[in-house]
This record gives sequence, structure tokens and C-alpha cells, in this order.
Amino acid sequence: MRVLPPAARACVLAAVLAAAACAAPALLAPASTPWPAVALLALLSLGCEGTRALPVLGRRVPEGIGSFLPVVMAAVFLLPPPAAALVALPGGLAQSVVQRPARVRRIWHAAQQATAAWAAGQAYGLLGGPQALTGRGGGAGPPGDAGPTAWVVADFPYVLLPAAVAAVVFCLVLTALDGAVLAAAEHRPAATAWRGTAASLAQYGAHGLAGLMMAVMWRSPYGVPAALLVLLPMYISCWVFAQYQRESAAHRATIRALVQAVDIKDRYTRGHSERVGQASAMIARELGMGDDRLEVVRIAGILHDVGKLGVPTRLLRKDGPLTPEERRIIELHPEYGHEMVRGIGFLGEARSAILHHHERVDGRGYPYGLSGDQIPVLARVVAVADSFDAMTSTRSYSRARPVETALAELERCAGAQFDPAMVRALAAAIGRHGWHPVVTSDVDLQVIPAAPGPPPPGPGGAPAGGAAAGDPRAADPAGRAGGGR
Repeated sequence: MRVLPPAARACVLAAVLAAAACAAPALLAPASTPWPAVALLALLSLGCEGTRALPVLGRRVPEGIGSFLPVVMAAVFLLPPPAAALVALPGGLAQSVVQRPARVRRIWHAAQQATAAWAAGQAYGLLGGPQALTGRGGGAGPPGDAGPTAWVVADFPYVLLPAAVAAVVFCLVLTALDGAVLAAAEHRPAATAWRGTAASLAQYGAHGLAGLMMAVMWRSPYGVPAALLVLLPMYISCWVFAQYQRESAAHRATIRALVQAVDIKDRYTRGHSERVGQASAMIARELGMGDDRLEVVRIAGILHDVGKLGVPTRLLRKDGPLTPEERRIIELHPEYGHEMVRGIGFLGEARSAILHHHERVDGRGYPYGLSGDQIPVLARVVAVADSFDAMTSTRSYSRARPVETALAELERCAGAQFDPAMVRALAAAIGRHGWHPVVTSDVDLQVIPAAPGPPPPGPGGAPAGGAAAGDPRAADPAGRAGGGR
């Protein structure tokens, strides 16, 4: 406790006292507490959480296996609220923690779980959950009694209502306590804990449904063994989801490694890949693409220049103009990139965007001179995002330009180099949300508020400060080089 700020200590102490107050009635009135069921469920919750530390075939159980929350929710539905609070304590104390102080964090988790279980039990009781679970058939014995007299038919679908409310209350109490300790221990806004609450509600809703199924089977003629079998499909689903998360993490690590390799090789464009991914996602969202495709186009933007790994570093870092031969070498980087990622199956449509992001709608781009609708949609998105970031970032061969100037230049080149729909989408997205890049390592990167005003016209009606042409290392929208660095 000595490493915690005083406010955090007070918060933990308050949570412990609240949990003790919630569980105390079960201890003070032992005759009315169904101890066999409490002990069995408490051991089961402890065992579920403990499976995280057990090796299976020489490997640790994946994250997501062994969650004891369905057991706690079953206790909420089967037992009085103080007894449910007792059931939550062992699993909370056994939860794995990464950060120190570990002992205090485990105590905090146990207090959280116990308080949330008590509150959920109260909400469940107020809505008539115990009566709905007993339902029709009568003769239900105490929890844990699987004899013939315990046969009931739960009052479906009404029993789903108090069960759902209990799961929501459980989630909200945990979130509120998390917000309190974040504010006390780390001086972060309490609202931070409420981000992602919708996803948490879905997760706890699933745990609540599994707990309700356990409770129904517990009171059936098949009793406890049938209730335990309910956990099997739940944990299989958790295992599948954990495997999906692990695979997604591996995908992200692969992408991050490739991007870092490019950034190390070409120091002048460090951060460029992430910003192109961000701008590509803004365009895709403005075009109404679904979340799955939006993620693909974001990855395409991040990896669009991975082919630079096949280009000599001296050319990427050259300060002066390129010779025609040097230009031809650099213009091979889309094909290099496509070959590098050809075997990475999860990239899907992003591979074609990597290959074709330097094509032009008038057919004067490279590597294949595609035009119009022949160019894949995602490649047209990335082309606009790439040129936009190239113009708004400082390079060894060009200075950053104001964002409004870059947008005007893109609009000037729309229909020749760029797809006009993609240019309009980027302008609309920046006008609505502004341009706030997540990575700003380049010098003089411009950041503007939403809804910028029109740029001042240059000579002959062209935007002031038009893009310089002729260097394929820059995503040049002036139309003569037809390429990007």
C-alpha cells in the first residue's frame, strides 16, 4: 500500500469495506446461507481462474480461457446477494495481475467482484428473478439439491429480463469502481474507464447468459453435473476468441515490423506510413466502407511503401535530383512491395493497393499504366492519402505545405492523376474532423482545425505554392513524375 497515493489507498480501502458489508449478512446468518452451494461455486470460480496457470500440452492456457465470471453470474441467479458476494471473492483474489503492487491489485479485484455481484443480485431480486427462475413446477429445493423435488421450468422468456439487468449492473459497478481508482491512483479522468463500455456490456451479457443457463440446469433433475457442462461450450468459444486475438496480435506485429524496417531505411519519411494509413481510413469512412474493408485500406496505407526495402538506401536519401536510371529503380518499389507481401494471406485486397498506388486515372502512372476503373478502389484511396501526406510533410527535397494548399492541389489534379471521388472524400473528412495525425515525427507537419477556409489563388487561378514536379521520391500530384516516394 505504501507505493499508492493516499487517495488510491482510500479508494481500495473503501472498496474492501463495501465488499465486507455486502458479504457480512451471509456470515452473520449462517443458518440461512446455502453453504454447500456457496462452497461449490466458490471452488469452481477459483478453479476456473486457476486454469490460467496450468500448462496444457507444454503451453500456458490462452488468455480468455478460465474466466470465472459465468460462475459468479450463476451464483447471482441462484443465491442471495450476500452469498453471491462470497462466491466472487476467490476468483477475484486469484486473478492474474501484471503491474505492482500485485497483492493490493488482487484485493482490489476481489472487492470489485464481490461488490458488483451483490449489486447485481439486488437488481435481479428486485425484478423477481428468483421467482422467474423457480418458474412453473414448484418444489424447488435449496441450491445444490438435484433431487426429483427440484424439478422446475423457468419462466421463459421473462427470466431473461432480470438476468440481463443483473449483467448490466455487474458491468456498470465494475466500470464505476475502475473509474474511481484510475482517478485516485493515476489522476486520469474517471471517464477514461467508460470508454468501450458497449463492448464490455456485450461481454458481460454473454457471461450472464452462460450463468443463467448454469442456474437453470442446476435446478433441473440433472443438477450440478449438467450445470458444469454448460461451461464447456462457453470456454471453447473463449478459446476460439483468444486464438483470434492472438492471431490478430501477430498480424499487427508483422505490420509493425515491416513499417519499422522502412522507417529505419528511409529516415526522411519516418511516420509517413502511419499517417497515410490514417488518411486512407478517413477517406474510406467518408465513402461509407464497412469496418472490415476500412481496416484493410488502413493496412494498405501503412504498408504502401514496404517495397522501399528493395531500393538502395543511397537513392532514398539522395538530396539532389534523380537521374533517369535512378528514377526507374525507385519506380520499381510497388512491385517489390507486392512481391514481399504476396505470401501474407491476411492482407487480402491490401496487396493490390500496394502494387497499384502509383497508377494514375489518366493511365500515365506506373507500374502498369492502368487508368480509370482499371485501378483498384483501394489503390485510388491510398494514392490520394500518399500524396496528401507527402505535401504536408517536410522532406529532404521539399518543405511541408499548409493542408489547405495540399487539398487545393489534389483538387487541381483530380481527374488526371487522382480519382475525384477520393479527393472529395478526403476534403470532406478533413473539413469535418480536421487533420490530426497520430504520428508527427516529420518537421513542420501541419495540423489544422476542422472546416478550413479556401486557399488563396495563385497566378492564373492555381493554388499558391503548387506541388513541385519531377521527383518520383515524392508523391507528386503535379502530374509529370507520376509517382511517389
